Amino acid sequence: MRGRVALGWAAGAVTAGVVALVAAMYAGGAANPRVIPGLPDEGPITRLGLPLAKLAMDVSGALVVGTLLIAAVLLPSDKGLLGKPAAAYVRAASWLALAWAFSAAATMLFSLSDSLGSPIYRLTGEEITSFAGQVSQGIALTLVVLFATAIALFARGAITVGTAAGLLLFSLLTLLPPALTGHGASSPNHSLATTGVALHLVLIALWVGGLAVVCAHAVKGLPHLPVVAGRFSRLALWCFAGVGLSGLAGVVARLESPAALLGSAYGWMIVVKTVALVLLGFAGWRHRERTIARLTAGEPRAFTRLAAGEVVIMTATMGLAVALSRTKPPEVDVPLDRAFELLGYLMPPPITAGNLIGLWWFDFFFALVAAALAGLYAAGLVRLRRRGDRWPVGRSVAWFLGVAVLVLATQSGVARYAPVLFSVHMAEHMVLSMLVPILLVLGGPVTLALRALKPAERKGDRGPREWITVLLHSRATKVLAHPAVATMIFIASTYALYFTPLFAAAMEQHLGHIVMTLHFLASGCLFFWVLIGVDPSPHRLPYFAKMLVLFVTMPFHAFFGVALMFSTTAMAEDWYNQLGREWGASLVEDQQTGGAIAWAFGEIPTVVVLIALIFQWFRDDERKARRKDRRVDAAAARKGGSGDDELDEYNARLARLNQRSEAEG
Repeated sequence: MRGRVALGWAAGAVTAGVVALVAAMYAGGAANPRVIPGLPDEGPITRLGLPLAKLAMDVSGALVVGTLLIAAVLLPSDKGLLGKPAAAYVRAASWLALAWAFSAAATMLFSLSDSLGSPIYRLTGEEITSFAGQVSQGIALTLVVLFATAIALFARGAITVGTAAGLLLFSLLTLLPPALTGHGASSPNHSLATTGVALHLVLIALWVGGLAVVCAHAVKGLPHLPVVAGRFSRLALWCFAGVGLSGLAGVVARLESPAALLGSAYGWMIVVKTVALVLLGFAGWRHRERTIARLTAGEPRAFTRLAAGEVVIMTATMGLAVALSRTKPPEVDVPLDRAFELLGYLMPPPITAGNLIGLWWFDFFFALVAAALAGLYAAGLVRLRRRGDRWPVGRSVAWFLGVAVLVLATQSGVARYAPVLFSVHMAEHMVLSMLVPILLVLGGPVTLALRALKPAERKGDRGPREWITVLLHSRATKVLAHPAVATMIFIASTYALYFTPLFAAAMEQHLGHIVMTLHFLASGCLFFWVLIGVDPSPHRLPYFAKMLVLFVTMPFHAFFGVALMFSTTAMAEDWYNQLGREWGASLVEDQQTGGAIAWAFGEIPTVVVLIALIFQWFRDDERKARRKDRRVDAAAARKGGSGDDELDEYNARLARLNQRSEAEG
């Protein structure tokens, strides 16, 4: 009976998605385009097959995410091993990943047919190979096929929660390539649109896929439903907020004004998606307020009835989203300017101190990073304060100062000029890799998290606190946090980036810019964690050795700066020439200025780290002295005397000498 109910709800969800897809495509004109005689026509098979294949790809991808989510996060584990239900979900993820790969391959073929204006049965092997290996859209879909196949293979032998969590992260990354080549990548504000669509897709997959699998878990009557539903409810709240925020970012990036919402089919689809989001938010509120309590009281049907309706709405929304991707956005008046096309904004005026401070540029991705860093740290402080625990003020000041510097480097005029001038880019690089990480590691975020988070309610299970502990003791962390490895990454990556074609490739794509900037932050945090981090580390160096590592490392940055100062060939020359900058120094002169900045900036972190090391060394000696005094006092209390063995032995010898002299006298 339960199987029939589950099958009926699944059929209803799929039907809702297909109906919403077809209706939206007809409303937007994508399903019935005007065919002009004599021009290439892909044919009705492609016009219908492409959106259906995309819908199948999106749904199967969300279900892979959902099955891995419930196995790795929602279901209780037993000392890192998957339980029987969790192992079954991982095996189901393997089969769903194969469906994901197959639907992605079908989407690639239909997309090629659509781009060439040729029916799918007329495509040649050479055309398919060229599209899959040379066109950005084809490359993205090829990556999905390869990654989904890899997930299917690795999921077959997964037996630990860590493996399931790794596959979950990999599946979320697999969702991104097609999204980054759609409307968002070609919109005027492509940085905002790219980040918005990536975040939107990841959160939707977690929300839709997670709810669908949780609903199936409830229908089948499998164990731990109250725990699963409670954990998913907390996750869904964050997904709801994130989907709304990322959706708003996408609207702002694609539409010129609010009036465009009601003036085009594209805008009306966004309105309908917004209404669906509000309905889902209301259903989530009902879950948290009433259904979870009834579920805990032993009424599973109270959950399944409401959750099934949510799944239908979500699937219909996914169909609407596919139709939206096939609908042309309203025309936006943009300047016919190459710099605007590449940067998302016009070429800034000649650089001045006032422009660096005043010409702010909103980078959605790093704004989210800064907000997450500040918000999570503040939440930890609030939890400690409510519990009556204390936290060093200096650590809090260092952390929030680091976040503030991160905001200045990624949102102010520095971020606007960094893609235009190599010298400003180098200043941003130095700040993000050498100043911000020092402040962040001095904040002790891991220690704060371990103190603020509660242990898992079930013994052997993994909550956020346990996951942090597992990562700290993992083999990967031990390797990366080894002083030699961390130092090599910090030094070698700079030379590898700028003295190879990697820098030019990273400047050409917004995604490359994000990866490059994240690497600056991550490599700096790793290196300075080894030197001055207050958080637990797999390897503890003596303070003298830490100073030695610092003095050995910093000259390499000086050599890098000197090499740039004497360079005569411009890096990423094609990128800078495309921008058409008509003011300021030449490319080589500006690059030499960037080298001087890199050479001079190395003194700042050296001084800051030296001060921190000396202070930590002094505090460590004080702690050791106090610890020794406590041991001495405790020993004295146990056996009498001073508690200092050497002093007691000396006093005893004096007493023996005194007794001997009295006996002789």
